[in-house]
Amino acid sequence: MTPPRLSFEHLVRLSDAVGLFEHAELTQRRVEHGYCVDDVARGLVVTAREPDPEPQTVALSRTYLTFLARAQDPAGGVRNRLGIEGAWHDGPTVEDCWGRALWGFGTAVARAPGLEDEALALFDVSARRRSPHTRAMAFAALGAAEVLSVHPGHRAARDLLADAARMIGAPSPDPSWRWPEPRLRYANAALPEALLAAGSMLDEPRWLTDGLTMLRWLLDVETDGEHLSLTPASGWSLGEPRPGFDQQPIEVAALADACARAHDVTREPVWGDALRRCEAWFDGANDIGIPLVDEDSGGGCDGLEADGRNENQGAESTLALLAVRQLGRRVLVAVP
Repeated sequence: MTPPRLSFEHLVRLSDAVGLFEHAELTQRRVEHGYCVDDVARGLVVTAREPDPEPQTVALSRTYLTFLARAQDPAGGVRNRLGIEGAWHDGPTVEDCWGRALWGFGTAVARAPGLEDEALALFDVSARRRSPHTRAMAFAALGAAEVLSVHPGHRAARDLLADAARMIGAPSPDPSWRWPEPRLRYANAALPEALLAAGSMLDEPRWLTDGLTMLRWLLDVETDGEHLSLTPASGWSLGEPRPGFDQQPIEVAALADACARAHDVTREPVWGDALRRCEAWFDGANDIGIPLVDEDSGGGCDGLEADGRNENQGAESTLALLAVRQLGRRVLVAVP
């Protein structure tokens, strides 16, 4: 099969020598809103994953890693928001930005030649910390898994991955709600993916089984017929109407990442089929039948509404599109 076009044009447009601007109005970056670590870390994951990057993409990886290093404090916490004037608007935390920074550091360790030593040193500083937030720990766990893919004995990464799996916990025994939380929220599939990583890399079959159980259930919940029908930004629980809007591309990216890992671990065709649905969601196989990709700009639209799409093409949505395209190129081209 021929993979869809993968363009970094819009990501370059949203970036400058400092980092990656969070918001856009249509295709134009909104510099007044500044930068955030959440998006820069996502950017580093995507640029580092490119198997044969263009020089411009390599330069983006360097810019993003430098930004994340600037956001980290000596104790391992991470600031999130930097204004265009060059001042941080918050203090260091161990919230999502911490977890995503660790994911970025770990991906650079494993996949960004020339950046791996600096990235590992940064990873080690923040990997000493723990977060009380489940998703932050799940994101950090995915960074730890990247480190372990090239340094399988790395103690801090092993401990972080195990602690994240323990925090996420097991799926509910209720067959109608095979999830460890009372409500689906955002980037939901990062939780089972962290369990899959922990189970496969730390040789813990229970975590692997729990991760697959949760991911199968989530995929079933977020599928309507032949297309994805995603958890909206406001979340979802049993008894609430479906479909729900505003659906966010980040949910598709998390699901694609988890399905790609499940495919790598099990080689079951169902995960390749699910990854195809993730790609197709951007191309219009969704609840209102409208594409969320701008083939001219290379950007991804910011959300799916009941009456159309959000035409703005911010960093989070564009990176979600690129991540899903990358996974499709890596996994699906080899799958009949």
